[in-house]
Parts: sequence; C-alpha cells; structure tokens
Amino acid sequence: MKWRGATERSIERTRPFVTVAVMLSTIMQVLDSTIANVALPHMQGSFSATQDQITWVLTSYIVAAAIGTPLTGWVAARYGRKRLFLWSVAGFTAASIACGMSETLVQMVSARLLQGIFGASLVPLSQAVLLDINPPERHGRAMAVWGAGVTVGPILGPTLGGWLTDSYNWRWVFYVNVPIGAIAFLGILVFMAETNTSARKLDIFGFATLGLAIGALQLFLDRGEVQDWFDSIEIWIEFLTAVIAFAFFLVHTLTVETTSFFNRELAKDRNFVIGCGFYFVMGAVLYATRALLPPLLQNLMQYSVVDTGLATAPSGAGTMITMMLAGRLVGPVKPRNLIAVGFAIAALSLWQMSRYNLYMPESLVVWSGFLQGLGLGLISVSLTTATFSTLSPQWRGDGTAIYSLSRNVGSSIGISFVQTELTRNTQVAHSSLVEYVNRFNPLAQPDVLPSLWNLNDASGVAALNAEVTRQAAMVAYVDDFHLLFTLTLAVIPLLLLMRTPKRTR
Repeated sequence: MKWRGATERSIERTRPFVTVAVMLSTIMQVLDSTIANVALPHMQGSFSATQDQITWVLTSYIVAAAIGTPLTGWVAARYGRKRLFLWSVAGFTAASIACGMSETLVQMVSARLLQGIFGASLVPLSQAVLLDINPPERHGRAMAVWGAGVTVGPILGPTLGGWLTDSYNWRWVFYVNVPIGAIAFLGILVFMAETNTSARKLDIFGFATLGLAIGALQLFLDRGEVQDWFDSIEIWIEFLTAVIAFAFFLVHTLTVETTSFFNRELAKDRNFVIGCGFYFVMGAVLYATRALLPPLLQNLMQYSVVDTGLATAPSGAGTMITMMLAGRLVGPVKPRNLIAVGFAIAALSLWQMSRYNLYMPESLVVWSGFLQGLGLGLISVSLTTATFSTLSPQWRGDGTAIYSLSRNVGSSIGISFVQTELTRNTQVAHSSLVEYVNRFNPLAQPDVLPSLWNLNDASGVAALNAEVTRQAAMVAYVDDFHLLFTLTLAVIPLLLLMRTPKRTR
C-alpha cells in the first residue's frame, strides 16, 4: 500500500504516534463489544424493557459491526485509509455520546447500530496500518502490540464496565469512549499519511448478499436460545435467509467475470485461508470462555462483579506477557511451532477448567485463566504474522477485513453453541440428579438431610431443588469446558498445512 506524499523516513519518524492513535481506536472498539454486558440490568430498569428487548442493545451492535466489516477493504481503497479512519473514529465517538444520552430503548438501539457501523472498520484498519508502517522484520512486534489490544480489550471490558456502573452509572460505560476517541482522532489527523486511492467499483450484489447472510446468521445465533431455536418461526426465517443469501453470494463470487466483492486472490493464499480458520477457532474458544466464566463465578460461586473481574484479570496479564515474547520469537522460530505451543497451553488451561467444582479455591480460577492467557498470546501474534506473511501487501486491506470477520463469526458461533449446550446439559444433569432424591435413598432421609432441605415442607423441597439446579449447572459448565478442550486439541494437526515463511533476523 503506497502512502501519498510520505517517505520511509517520515513514516519512521511518525510510527510511534500513529501506533498509539490506531491502537487507542482499536481498544475503544473492542472494549465496547463486552463492556456493556454488565450494565444491561441497569439499562433494563431505566428503559422499563423486558429481558428479551434489552438484548437488542448487544445484538444491534454485533449485527451492524458484522455487516460493516467486509466493506472495509473497498472503502479504504476507494477513499483512503486515513479518511476512513477519521470517519470511523468520529462516528463511533459521536454514537457513544448518543448511547449515553439515550432516554428510550429505541434511541439506544439506534445509537448502538451506528456504533457498530462506524466501529466495524477500526480493527481491520489498525491491523493493516501497523503492517504497512513496519518493515517485515518488525511485523511480529507490531502484531504483538495490535493483538494485545484486540485480545485484552474484551477481557477487561466487563471489569471496567462493572466498576463504572457501580461507581457512577451505566451511561459512563459509553461516555468513557469520548476522551479516547478524541485523542485517537487528533493523532490520526496529525501524524498519519493518506494512502493512494483507486476507482474500484463496488460489487453491490456481492456485498448485499454477503451482508444479508452475515446479518441473518448473527440474528440466528443471538436470538436462537431466547426463541428456543427451531421451534420459532423467527429462527427458521433467519436460518433460511442466511443459507440462501450465502449460496447466492458463493455462486456469484465463483462465476462473475468482473471484480467480485470478495477478492478471489485471498482464497489462493493457503496461509491466509488456514490462518482465518485458526482465527475462527481462537475467537470461538476465547469468547466462549469469557462468556462462561463470569456467570459461573457470580451465579454459582457468589462472586461480586469486582471479585469476578479480579479473578479473570490475570488472563489478560498472561496474554500481554507472551505477546511481547512472541513478537521477538516469531522471526527466529517458525510461527506454526509457536502456534502449536500456544494451542497446547490453551488446551491445558481448558483441561484445568474442566476440573472446576463448586468448592474450588480462587487460585484455580486465577491460574487456569493466566495459563490460557499465555497460550492465546502466543497464538495471536504468531498466527497473524504467519497468515499475512505470504499475502501481497496490495491485498492487506481486504485481507484484514476478512481476517477480523472470521474471528467475529467464530466468537458468535462459539458463544451461541456453548450457551445452548449449557442450558441443555443443565436440564439433563438436573433430571439425572433428581432421580436420587427419593425416600428409598438412605442419604435423602429426614434425619440425614439438613433441616433446610426438609422434604416434608414445601420450602424445604424448593431449597433442595435450588441446590440440585446449582450442582447440575456446574456439571454443565464442566462439560462445556471439556468440549472446548477437545476442540482446541483437534485443530493442532492442521498446522502442518501452513507454509513457513522465510525467516527474518
């Protein structure tokens, strides 16, 4: 990618300032993917919304961001990266203010849609910029910085959101973006050079079908559990829309003679295709684990929001440590070897999580999370470097958008799947445990059970049922962690398909 009016010396001089500016915008965007979760109950009360209605605060943002992400490459090529970056940061910051000022649910959902649209390009743009302003021998370190923001942001989001909500109110979950956005905007405006543009025609049919498929898929995954999946007409409509739209997109992409919306040059690069697949799995494992741990600790272990944040924070510390280390190792050591070690460490942490129980010490949560962070840090830097090592620089704008999209789709599918399995396995385990609560079981006799669980009293039966449900939920959580452990191990052999780029000093 050529920078208009910029020399190598000027890029070298402004590199630290550009890095800070683009990373602030990235952190701002990825924080908002999780920071609002803990504030939902407070928003629900302010808007007098039902549980089903308030989930649109999250769904609207996710769907808008998913649809907007693939468009990043074309807009950047057509109007320039700097201009798109400024539009995105300014729009995202203004939408954040609108979120904080919302007085009704309709206003909030509309503002979150705008947040998702403007924020969709921030992550892929920042990755493309860091790859372009750094020479190949510094790509590992650049991706360590980028990966730290992308990976640690979602981990710290719930902790920061909980603190802001408890200390102030839920509106500050959005207002916190204002100073970050202002600094990022000024940094990009002053220090970033503009890229050359091209009169690249937009494949409207390709974008429309892909956007429709992604949007319908996100709605299907986000609404499925609430609507009891295929027992709902809404879910059937979303599922069929996603399948049909993607089928049209695929046929169109394979048969169109002119330039299609999806750049077919990306599919010819084996490392890029395999890297997107691994990033999909990483998104599923990382976000699924983050979706499971807070409710486990708060609902079953009675942790407060602050204690939950403190118990899960070491995961982010582990990620930071290995990202800085991987940035230096990714040249001398083959990236796929580092990726394999990272997946092995992540698998070990998930194996530890599959040994969780209701009476475990907090240290087990801390160390298993820290270990997972170590593994994810190694994976993120090495995988990104290997994925783009063989891709032509002219395709990076399109490539980073598809790369980010693969993680987003993976996280959505992963979260939806583990939540569905959690609900189903809780019911199965509850039914199995209840079979042992009868008058023929010596351990269920009145003189053995605590008085709180007196089976001859309605309140005692209710209390015992609550405990059985709690135990069943723990069994279901363990099953989910074991499933993620198996998935993480299963993908490691696929690394043999990844080419090893030439080593750099």
